[in-house]
Amino acid sequence: MRLLLLFSLCLLPRFSSAQGSTPDSVMRWFGDAKLGIFIHWGIYAVNGIDESWSFFNHYLSYADYMAQAEGFTASAYDPQAWGDLIDSAGARYAVLTTKHHDGVALWDSEAGPLNVAKRTPAGCDLVGPFVKALRERDLRVGLYYSHCDWSHPDYPIHTRQIRRYDITEEPARWQRFLGFHRAQLDELMTRYQPDLFWFDGDWEQTAEAWQAADLRAWLKARQPDLILNSRLTGYGDYATPEQGPPVTRPEAPYWELCLTMNDSWGYQRNDHNYKTPYQLIRIFADCISMGGNLLLDIGPRADGSIPPEQVTTLQQLGRWTHKHAEAIYHTRAGLPPEHFYGPTTLSADSSTLFLFLPHPPQGPIVIKGLKNRINRIRVVGQGTKLDHQVLSRVYWSEYPGLCYITVPAYTHDPDMTVIAVQLDGPVRLFRE
Repeated sequence: MRLLLLFSLCLLPRFSSAQGSTPDSVMRWFGDAKLGIFIHWGIYAVNGIDESWSFFNHYLSYADYMAQAEGFTASAYDPQAWGDLIDSAGARYAVLTTKHHDGVALWDSEAGPLNVAKRTPAGCDLVGPFVKALRERDLRVGLYYSHCDWSHPDYPIHTRQIRRYDITEEPARWQRFLGFHRAQLDELMTRYQPDLFWFDGDWEQTAEAWQAADLRAWLKARQPDLILNSRLTGYGDYATPEQGPPVTRPEAPYWELCLTMNDSWGYQRNDHNYKTPYQLIRIFADCISMGGNLLLDIGPRADGSIPPEQVTTLQQLGRWTHKHAEAIYHTRAGLPPEHFYGPTTLSADSSTLFLFLPHPPQGPIVIKGLKNRINRIRVVGQGTKLDHQVLSRVYWSEYPGLCYITVPAYTHDPDMTVIAVQLDGPVRLFRE
């Protein structure tokens, strides 16, 4: 991942419209999935330091950074347990960092020697077992791949202060790197047939230099249903805001917030600044309320074990997602915020309105400007039917009045209560 403060201008294309967008019929599974798990795993977990950026920013030498390879054992790696945990969290897809900017691949790449099978005690392909575990659980497979490779001798950039060459002055050298780049993507496509590519590192070169249009066409020709994130210099299918939950709904029809549990993408033993399960649920509810997904990150240790804090958080998140599944999956963006003080979603046919209550209400909750007749109101995952009262409706005005709903304390969820309001048809709103 990038350091946002250092590359803030690079955020702008992350919200741009995709060029040659994938049809909605292909994007449907992604839009319905809502929750994915991001996994940052690499040699940087050995010392628990920033992935790739540690040597790029000269916090330590490149040699010291790469020496971590000797401690990357993956001795406790259990992809089946990973799959169970991801599934239990309620995620519908997961994305694994197959190669970060440091150039260390997690599979036995024939395109180059810098991979965990050849250079670490792990000694084997780590991507294949992960893909198999996801597919056995009917979870979609996402593979992260960094375009840039600060270790490759033909990549023009090595660190912030060291530039190997200018691609306009040595085009043949740049073409050699692009050949390596395409060869690795060919391996990932051929061996694992991912449902999604999560690209990164595109900001260092232009779309023309990356040959982004041709790369997109090449990938889609091989697998028409493949989904690409936005980090292909404008040639992706969905936007990827990073760390900062959007305040207003992104313009992109599909988007995904990628977010860490603490302050780090990879495992860092000194980072204990974890978000609580409630905080993550609140962020998740805000994302789906605005029609987006949440890609929540975990960082396994160098041996492949997942820190207990992260396991517990995913388990608690899973308790809430499974209980409230009907309000999460296969839904669409909810009401404009003027109508209800909290996140909302709508069923696929827009006839059920789901209200997320970020805090236990101290009195009746209220919906404004709802023109529909209400057939039934119930507590999701708990079943209690709720009464409602409409006030301020008068015969001489189109204003539909205020709908008040009382939610008894005994129906409250420990993290966030969700209410289902079943309507007489697709939602109709008074917007004057």
